[in-house]
Amino acid sequence: MSQSNIINSQTNPNQVPLRTWIGVLASMLGAFMAVLDIQITNASLQEIQASLGATLEEGSWISTAYLVAEIVVIPLTGWLSRVFSLRKYLLVNTLFFIFFSICCAWAWDLNSMILFRALQGLTGGVLIPTAMTVVLTTLPPSKQSVGLAAFGITAVFAPSVGPTLGGWLTENFSWQYNFYINIFPGILMLAGVWYGITQQQPQLNLLKQGDWFGIISMALGLGSLQVVLEEGSRKDWFGSMFIVRLSVIAVIFLALFFWIELTRKQPFINLRLLKYRNFGLASIVNVALGVGLYGSIYILPLYLAQIQRYNALQIGEVLIWAGIPQLLIIPFLPKLMQRIDVRLMVATGVTLFSISAFMNARLTYQTGLDQLIWSQLVRAMGQPLIMVPLTSIATAGLPPKEAGSASGLFNMMRNLGGSMGIASLATLLTNREQFHSNRLGESVSLYSPETQQRIEQLTQYFANRGGVDLGTAQNQAIKSIDNIVRREAFVMAFNDCFYFIGIALLLSGLAIIFFKKVKATGGAVGH
Repeated sequence: MSQSNIINSQTNPNQVPLRTWIGVLASMLGAFMAVLDIQITNASLQEIQASLGATLEEGSWISTAYLVAEIVVIPLTGWLSRVFSLRKYLLVNTLFFIFFSICCAWAWDLNSMILFRALQGLTGGVLIPTAMTVVLTTLPPSKQSVGLAAFGITAVFAPSVGPTLGGWLTENFSWQYNFYINIFPGILMLAGVWYGITQQQPQLNLLKQGDWFGIISMALGLGSLQVVLEEGSRKDWFGSMFIVRLSVIAVIFLALFFWIELTRKQPFINLRLLKYRNFGLASIVNVALGVGLYGSIYILPLYLAQIQRYNALQIGEVLIWAGIPQLLIIPFLPKLMQRIDVRLMVATGVTLFSISAFMNARLTYQTGLDQLIWSQLVRAMGQPLIMVPLTSIATAGLPPKEAGSASGLFNMMRNLGGSMGIASLATLLTNREQFHSNRLGESVSLYSPETQQRIEQLTQYFANRGGVDLGTAQNQAIKSIDNIVRREAFVMAFNDCFYFIGIALLLSGLAIIFFKKVKATGGAVGH
């Protein structure tokens, strides 16, 4: 810390210099970019696949590569930021994040895109937990709620606007701008971190004492688990030997990782933090938040594209109603946290988020933007009330030396929750569509008088309209009824998925009952 900062903190420990705030906001900008990049390509995958000559299944690795690399590096960030110093580690990774973003835009085939996306994820994954670490280590406790509110914007607002922004850029420019968009904010971040974060002494000696077996087992275990979650539904889960092998690797190496980290005197990430009552319980809610946050952003665009035939820009117009209102709510959270029990705020947020999911569970084939606005607004009110107070509860009272481990673990939990949620929803959607299709098929029998009457009506319609013979018109009529059955089966399956999200959120709310009351200072003691 500089001499002027020390003098300020001695005269008024709650006074934060402008330079420190610039460093905090710069780190938040990095976290926002990294989270945004998880979702920004989703609306443009078809265009990217077409440009690179990839199939739909091959193109799924464009997102998977980023997520696997990101979830592996997030737990490592606390230890590596101590090894190289927080400021230097942030600067180098920001520089590489910009570089690999440009490389993604210049990718010449699928293999190069997957490689560059993985490298982008390795550097982008650093930016998420370090933003939280900066808040917990540079701001006094009285100001940490403000910093965590800014962090909340990156965690809940970025995923909501990612598909919208990606769709708009692709429609108006090209898919390459999904990656070029990182350049200018990246340069701003470099300048802000350079100026606002104090250089500390690197601890390179930690490399010699490195928990290398723990790091390797974590990378293999988490990486394999992430691939299983991302690719499982596309490859018929355990019907694929690829998924079976990766599942075995994940189980073995994650078990080894937990054993090493819980028995080693100096682990690279302190899993014992989960024994802290509030941190452990808040992590459960955080996993459910990941399920709701990323699950909603996965399943709602799928419904809009498949049933309503919306394009990327139209899907973005729906999702933006869950994004923009959060910007109006989050600035008021620090003051609210001083006046209202933060446990009550989290409970309210979880309730509102689950209500929005149950509102979406009443879809029909006619449900579009006008009907979805209200559920999106309810979700927009709920998400910030979970994320910011929950982070405050989780980190309250933790020793300052554990800020890095706490940030890594907490952010990893939310991302894992998102991956598990998407994997569960993809499988649930397929299974429930088949279930509803069979049930509807039983009631729409060709031998049913009502069905026969409807086929006759449609046959006459197609014969008169298309000028075709009665045999062809009858086939068209039967196909039309079959399409209606499949459509309704899918709508019912989408409703089941939203029920799953709502129930998962409500169940996590049981953990809130057991939270210990904390003062809304925002987190661990920072100094």
